[in-house]
Amino acid sequence: MIGRRGARRCRIIFPALSEFPIGLLLGTEEDWPSAFETLVARLGRVHGHTFTTERVTNEPFDLRARPRYALVIDRLAWWYDLPSEWLKKVALMDDVYLLNNPFTFQAMEKHSAYVAMMRLGLKVPETWMVPHKSPTPIQRFEYMASKFADVASKYNLPFDLDEIARRIGYPLYLKPFDGGQWVGVTRIGGPEELQAGYDESGQRLMHLQAAVEDFDVFVRSLSIGAETMPMHFNPDAPMHERYSVRHDFLTPELGREVVTISRLVNAFFRWEFNSCELIVKGGDAHPIDYANASPDVALTSLHYYFPWAIKALVKWCVFCCVKGRSMRINQNTRDYFAIGDREDLSYEEKLEVYRALADEYFEVAAYQEFCARHLAQFDEQALAYFGGDEFDRLLVATVRATFPAHEHEEMIARHRGLVGAWVNDQRVRA
Repeated sequence: MIGRRGARRCRIIFPALSEFPIGLLLGTEEDWPSAFETLVARLGRVHGHTFTTERVTNEPFDLRARPRYALVIDRLAWWYDLPSEWLKKVALMDDVYLLNNPFTFQAMEKHSAYVAMMRLGLKVPETWMVPHKSPTPIQRFEYMASKFADVASKYNLPFDLDEIARRIGYPLYLKPFDGGQWVGVTRIGGPEELQAGYDESGQRLMHLQAAVEDFDVFVRSLSIGAETMPMHFNPDAPMHERYSVRHDFLTPELGREVVTISRLVNAFFRWEFNSCELIVKGGDAHPIDYANASPDVALTSLHYYFPWAIKALVKWCVFCCVKGRSMRINQNTRDYFAIGDREDLSYEEKLEVYRALADEYFEVAAYQEFCARHLAQFDEQALAYFGGDEFDRLLVATVRATFPAHEHEEMIARHRGLVGAWVNDQRVRA
């Protein structure tokens, strides 16, 4: 609990605990939390420890109260102040482990992520920021409106929007600097479309970003701790069809580059549950979106990849708790900039150093060894669950809650088939 009821039941000396409570701070999701809770309940003892889950509620809290959670998975605080401030409190005061650092949430407005990765030498498309079409009013200063109008005319210089666009090159994308879920993103083919889109943006602060046309593949990578899954992605398709099941759509070299970029972004900003979008053209990987406070882990979106995501989330949470991994609040940005600023290193050489820094942050080798030694039985437990009746009931309920009634039969069959294909593939590999 966020409130006082949770304060009386906990000691924060996690390495000595025999039971680790994991808190789920959720919005409206039911599919992945239900699957996560079921798999955690089936874990049994891991290296002498047991694990429980609880859904966190929002209520008043004493700043000196001791929370009872060892680790919290947050899917809500990006949008709401109360859970955001509670997370900051439990990280600073109580050493509760969080998968995403709440102190770098502001960087999840895309802009900070763009500029940081540009400095590190990643192939981010040409990007400009343009002033608000309609600057956001400051209500508490409304009585000084006339004076602010004078300031605006003095310092908000007129600019030629189309000239900026010509420097970037058409086509381009007009996109909110803090956007998510493709809201407000518009492909712009020429000056008239640009002016209309900018006029409609109103009080939203926007980027203009060069389009990467005629690309070879669009990749969306989901990263959970030390694991990353690059997936073939079609942003123009309906949500349930955007991820395609393709295993060899990237060369080994590009696959490593995509994983490295995703891991680099996450290590840099202290994010451990995030997705990254890249466009690959002519062998070059262009990251275009890599800051998602609540990455897509819906069953009806990920389908085939859903079991992998839930398994990875369980394993990373268990690893962090059992190994006593400390919450990383401070960033070591200078270590990355020291590499990015070097002119004697090629792009490929920088990537290798970044990969080493990121692998160190995520303790990749230790995580892999831990899973092999202490979670060896977990794969079979997960297979039994995702191939069994309990998960099938969750799948059916999720599909019925997501799609209109006339599509239920078709979509149930589709998702059963895709998850079943994952189960069969895992059994073959075993």
